[in-house]
Amino acid sequence: MAKRARPNTIDRELAHLSYKERQREWTARVEAVIFASAEPVSRRVLERVVGQDCDIETIIEDIREALRDRPYELVSVAGGWQHRTRPDFADVIHASGAANAPPADLTQHQALVLMTVGYFQPVTRAELSKIFGREVSRDTIAILRQLGFLASGPRSPTPGAPYTYVTTPAFLSAFGFDTLRDLPDAEMLEDAGLLSRNLPPDDFIEPELEEGDD
Repeated sequence: MAKRARPNTIDRELAHLSYKERQREWTARVEAVIFASAEPVSRRVLERVVGQDCDIETIIEDIREALRDRPYELVSVAGGWQHRTRPDFADVIHASGAANAPPADLTQHQALVLMTVGYFQPVTRAELSKIFGREVSRDTIAILRQLGFLASGPRSPTPGAPYTYVTTPAFLSAFGFDTLRDLPDAEMLEDAGLLSRNLPPDDFIEPELEEGDD
């Protein structure tokens, strides 16, 4: 006999409870949902379990305050919130062998391509190749797409209308950014020689792109 599905509706408003009781219940719900999720939880998701009068920001701050002396914290990442261990405990966690596998084992080149898209998006593969002064291969783009870090952006207005590429929420989450504004200052990276949008050297040959190159 098939099990009956649980109803998806819950009492969000909790009008029968006192103000303090509602706040405690809403806080518990918010923390439970975030704790149970492997991905950052957005405001829209939290609004499904709390009433219209619930101040989600205040609840988030209350939870953060309650965790002040704990080895984990509630962080803003990828447009939502997620429980994460504090950076001070990274060495301890890795030494224990209990750490989860990293989100992706990127090569230095792949990581640089990904960060470059983060700064200059939407950007085409040809434009990335100009930035690096050498061809950025389709395979590199394909790997970053398969990992969920890149997605197709709008078609470029340049001849052939190639695809542009943009980063995804998975990129923000994996690298601990709440929004793209949290990326390190681009001018600092340029001064350090780690990032540049200079044109390629005269002897650089731009790769030929077919229409709709992706």
